[in-house]
Amino acid sequence: MEGQLTAVDQDRKKTAHLMCGTNLWGFIAAGACAYFAHLSYSHVKSGEFDWPHDGWTILTYAIWILLMAGLTLEVQCWRERTLFVLVLANFVMGFALAVWSRATLNDVRNLRLASTVVWGLAAIASLTTVLNPSVPEARG
Repeated sequence: MEGQLTAVDQDRKKTAHLMCGTNLWGFIAAGACAYFAHLSYSHVKSGEFDWPHDGWTILTYAIWILLMAGLTLEVQCWRERTLFVLVLANFVMGFALAVWSRATLNDVRNLRLASTVVWGLAAIASLTTVLNPSVPEARG
């Protein structure tokens, strides 16, 4: 019985890497982050500074924030943690704009520009999991 409990306890340990060494997830994350950086920049370039303030948008951002915070706390790899913190920062900015109904157009513009930069940094961070994969850890 003790041997079974030890095996279960080992399975509950934090995962060292979720993305490192798996090129597919790094490329998917880089593509998604690059797309969001482009989308955010295109809003600034076209002068589109409206932001939704409805309950569903606020709830969606809150759920994403919880998910990204959980992923950030779950991983031990600094490259993955950097990516998740950058994505979390973007969702926090989106949440702030969703609840901040009195934000001026200049405030929205500045946050969209900041979001463009942070999404771009997140794309670069996700590529570090592809370009510099970690060595898989041996399980005993």
